[in-house]
Amino acid sequence: MNTTINRSLAWPLASLLSGVSMLVVGIALLSVAIGAQAGFAKYSVLVTGMIMSAYFAGFVYGTYACPALIRRVGYIRAFAVMASVASALPVLHAVWTNPWFWGLLRFVTGLCIVGLYMVIESWLNVVADRESRGKVFAAYMAVSGVSMALGQWLILVGDRFGFVPFALVSVLFSFALIPTTMTTIREPRQTEAPSMNLLALFAVSPIGFIAAFGSGLINGTFYSLGNVFGQGVGFSDNRTAAFMAITILSGAAFQWPVGHLSDRYDRRWILFWICVISAMLAAVGFYLAREYENFLILLGVLYGAMSFAIYGLSVAHTNDLIEPAKVLETTGGLLLLYGIGATIGPTLAGGLMDYIGPEGLMLYFSMVLGVLALAVWYFTNRQGRELPVPAHRADYVMMDASSQAVLQMDPRGVAPAELDEATGV
Repeated sequence: MNTTINRSLAWPLASLLSGVSMLVVGIALLSVAIGAQAGFAKYSVLVTGMIMSAYFAGFVYGTYACPALIRRVGYIRAFAVMASVASALPVLHAVWTNPWFWGLLRFVTGLCIVGLYMVIESWLNVVADRESRGKVFAAYMAVSGVSMALGQWLILVGDRFGFVPFALVSVLFSFALIPTTMTTIREPRQTEAPSMNLLALFAVSPIGFIAAFGSGLINGTFYSLGNVFGQGVGFSDNRTAAFMAITILSGAAFQWPVGHLSDRYDRRWILFWICVISAMLAAVGFYLAREYENFLILLGVLYGAMSFAIYGLSVAHTNDLIEPAKVLETTGGLLLLYGIGATIGPTLAGGLMDYIGPEGLMLYFSMVLGVLALAVWYFTNRQGRELPVPAHRADYVMMDASSQAVLQMDPRGVAPAELDEATGV
């Protein structure tokens, strides 16, 4: 099979990925800036967590609201509207420092960002024909991961407690508008977002259901409160950025070896041991945060390598149990569960950090991962220790939480055009 990308589409693809990069860097920087300035304003960690949770609440709501806007005005106009609003919102954070106001801004930001993701990913789907879909998907995930890590460092530019970080985010969001609106790629065909009843999804794969939700509880919380944790344990700005960036990068890099193991052995037991090891590492982090915080960066490498693979494993395991034609709707349901977990997690962890101190974040991770490990163990034994390997067993694919539109690029799925051809429609 030819896996190369059409040369005529290489430049539009690079242009779209550059827009993705600027968008993701801006998202990461905005989260860091809000965490830093919330601490400077003496907000409790619980309040900070609630502000951060509002972003993911907007993200989940936007999954349903944004497609209606796109259908009404088209992709380009919808992107321009959402990018303009998203670009203005960071500046408004600097105008009035108020937790309720910031929570509202974070909600609207999440709504706009998921809409921007939908438009960019829909255009990427045009580039990603059936032969090159895997390559485009991998490139998109790699750019997103590296950009998220790079965004942690931009907080070092200028005064992190002033207007500069918010201005930089506004500039990045505005610049992300340029390569996308200037694209020469035809406008994507509008399709209905695939959805799946969550109760039906639990019936298909209780392990995948719980793991996707648990992954949102821990990863969404890490992105939201990781910088608050670093400041709380006494890290300098440089060390906090290093801790966040290294954890994110190791999480992206180690998905490949973890995924390779899961392709060879029972994914349920790989997932179980990943949860157990991650819980143990987080428990060690709880101790180190109190006594030996300088070792936390090394711990971050190991923790990220384990915990960031949980969502991908949940998707891969669930896809093993369904027909290929149902991959999009099933993975869409798992993505929704991740978003719900990410909405709840920062508030829960923030309350615990307020109660026992910044090291409470690691205790929260350890407890969630411990419960997740027990749930995986229980359902694995209930289903039978040896699960027959299905004939259509899917390969592991590096996954991250994005919008429903990116699922069209998942090489395990069946694209709409392929379904049409298969059914003769």
